[in-house]
Amino acid sequence: MSKLSSIVLLFTVLTWTGFSQKRTSLDDDWRFHFGHAANAEKDFNYSIATIFSKSGGAAKTAIDPKFVDTTWTKVQLPHDWAVKLPFVYSDNFDVISHGFKPVGGLYLETSIGWYRKRFQVSNSSKNNRFEIQFDGVFRNASVWLNGFYLGTNQSGYLGFSYDVTDYLKYGEDNVLVVRVDATQYEGWFYEGAGIYRRVWLHETNKLHIPQHTVFVTATPSGRKANVSVALEVENKNLTSDNCSVYTYITDRNGKELTRSSKKNLQIGAPRKTDASFNLTLNNCTRWDLENPYLYRAVVVVEKSGQKIHQEKVKFGIRSFEFDVKKGFSLNGKRFKIKGTNNHQDHAGVGAAMPDDLQYYRIRLLKEMGSNAYRASHNAPTPELLEACDSLGMLVVDEQRLLNSSPEYLDQFERLIKRDRNHPSVILWSIGNEEGWIQKTETGKKIAQTLLTQQKIFDPTRTSTYAADMPNEFNGVNEVIPIRGFNYRQNAVADYHRDHPNQPLIGTEMGSTVTTRGIYEADKQRAYVPDQDITAPWWASRAEEWWVLAAENDFWLGGFIWTGFDYRGEPTPYQWPNVNSHFGVMDVCGFPKNIYYYYKSWWTDEDVLHISPHWNWPDKVGQDIDVWVNSNADEVELFLNNKSLGKQVMPRNRHLKWKVPYQAGTLEAVAIKKGKTIRAQVKTTDTPFAIKLAPSVEKMRANGTDLAIINVSVVDKNGLEVPVADNVIKFRVSENAKILGVGNGDPSSHEPDQCAPGTWQRSAFNGKCQLIIQAGKTAGDITVEAYSNTLQTTKITLKQLP
Repeated sequence: MSKLSSIVLLFTVLTWTGFSQKRTSLDDDWRFHFGHAANAEKDFNYSIATIFSKSGGAAKTAIDPKFVDTTWTKVQLPHDWAVKLPFVYSDNFDVISHGFKPVGGLYLETSIGWYRKRFQVSNSSKNNRFEIQFDGVFRNASVWLNGFYLGTNQSGYLGFSYDVTDYLKYGEDNVLVVRVDATQYEGWFYEGAGIYRRVWLHETNKLHIPQHTVFVTATPSGRKANVSVALEVENKNLTSDNCSVYTYITDRNGKELTRSSKKNLQIGAPRKTDASFNLTLNNCTRWDLENPYLYRAVVVVEKSGQKIHQEKVKFGIRSFEFDVKKGFSLNGKRFKIKGTNNHQDHAGVGAAMPDDLQYYRIRLLKEMGSNAYRASHNAPTPELLEACDSLGMLVVDEQRLLNSSPEYLDQFERLIKRDRNHPSVILWSIGNEEGWIQKTETGKKIAQTLLTQQKIFDPTRTSTYAADMPNEFNGVNEVIPIRGFNYRQNAVADYHRDHPNQPLIGTEMGSTVTTRGIYEADKQRAYVPDQDITAPWWASRAEEWWVLAAENDFWLGGFIWTGFDYRGEPTPYQWPNVNSHFGVMDVCGFPKNIYYYYKSWWTDEDVLHISPHWNWPDKVGQDIDVWVNSNADEVELFLNNKSLGKQVMPRNRHLKWKVPYQAGTLEAVAIKKGKTIRAQVKTTDTPFAIKLAPSVEKMRANGTDLAIINVSVVDKNGLEVPVADNVIKFRVSENAKILGVGNGDPSSHEPDQCAPGTWQRSAFNGKCQLIIQAGKTAGDITVEAYSNTLQTTKITLKQLP
């Protein structure tokens, strides 16, 4: 197969309220308590009470609606209980790989979590249907409502839903209980623990469109698009019923552009019926990376001329193609895939990332020049895909395991149905580095089963598999449409020679290890230099892989391991190191020097970056390796106005000088297409004050909006002090709260979350970060940062109704 193409129009379901239809967040006012993995009495009698012997029988357990939970901790979702636990030393691989947090089979007292929530439903809703949706729980979550068992979901990453219509009480408290068992891991990286994604209550008519059953595809041709909408309508009444259904499309401002005719349906009880529509959209705007234009589609169910259910969705129109000779193209425009791999955690909050943080991180990646995101190695949260849709970021969406058992086929089906309508998703990945089976006939058969499943539920795309093997073809590679390489970059050319009709992509590349602001290896503190010089034996430096990908057409591009540092998988050191060094940004999103290498060659922006900093009082007269990352034509370096020589900038490389250190100003002057560009680093004075740089100046008083506040230590001249490590304390006004703190230090054992009134974090090489969340009362929010040795700083953020 020499060409793989996909042309598709996709969407994301939005909230819609009206005509007894409602989507309500259940994120607030939960109660939480640890259980116990081995002691039934400390686990609220879970394994000794006969809770499954009779329906609704949950007496003397935390499942009982009458159970008193007033002493339990109040929490708001998303909630990751692991991030608040202390770091503990262990020589167990799983504990090490998960960042030395005491969760898992060795830690019986902190690996079972119980959640309870009360909520009410109006008496006026008695005739409607209700469904509870969990977007993600880590892991092995069992759920009860009013004492009735709903089910158990094994996956720590895929969401799940339960129809709870039969169990609800109206006009009084309903009690939702979740027992989360995190004793078993799914990955070898920090995964968090608990209900770390959002929870929703859906209210619909009993004649309705089930979740994730609408599928929209399109074939764009010039300025037109032929749009196909397929869906299901379900009848949950006790007798057969009839309805009519139609769809229409609007622009982003709500102006209707085209509408289908109505179709009449007769549906048995309880049954589902398919329906489909074909529409033509004229003068359409394509979804692309620079202009991620999203239309709205509305699917309406009517009965007796009255609306009874409606799904409003966003969608984007685009075409894309994987060609073995020409590479990747989007809407006919060829370019390299410049991607990053990422796990789902951030400083301060762990895996429980609020929605705004997803958008913040995607913006940071786009600013670097990245155009693609691989969800490694699991189903992403829906809000991550919404951010990619809205901001213009391509996505590889990945199945957790290469397995075709009923459990994993069900997980793959749920993944595809949930995500197939996002314009950002261009590829499915059926697995990652399954070394036990990837070269075998068994692995091949499993892959074929998953690929067949993918085509059933999404014929518009194709799949890849992330293989950590060189020029080998047997097994999964024989059947995978797009060959993914994890590292082994020097084997790509040979593989292409032997299999010239199979497109190739670097699913994991690089894995250069760097510590922000550190310039000498330090085994005691577990730091590595912040330059593109250190890579594990199985990995490569940035300049080794990107040169190959950039200069060879048979490479579609590749994904760096990783965009951000992440908790766990410490490399190349272990304790006291508690997170990875792989990121081009640290866990806070602060750029390392390698970030500017990629930005130089992944963007058309003017880039001129000097490293290291210029504070070396103990090295006067000694040679310092000075690196310059730039996409200019030539660069001249000056120290205190004295030229140190001019160099031509080789494409996809960097420049380096040896400079005898003396305090002052190191300046680079570059010429790019006849234009002069300047950059400099200066020797700073001692730490003097704190500077706060918030991501936003205004927030809504909705209890969910975020401000990510980057904190730096500056001297009396306002210059950031790159070696500052001052302890900084924080206060915010009562109409907001602090969610977490971080500093990017991969060996810091300071808490990410503190008790009220004790919030603090040490600066690491001049920086740290504070994340605050809006309250529900409008008014100015005051943020104060102070230290015993630094000038106090206050800023004010507006909080709007």
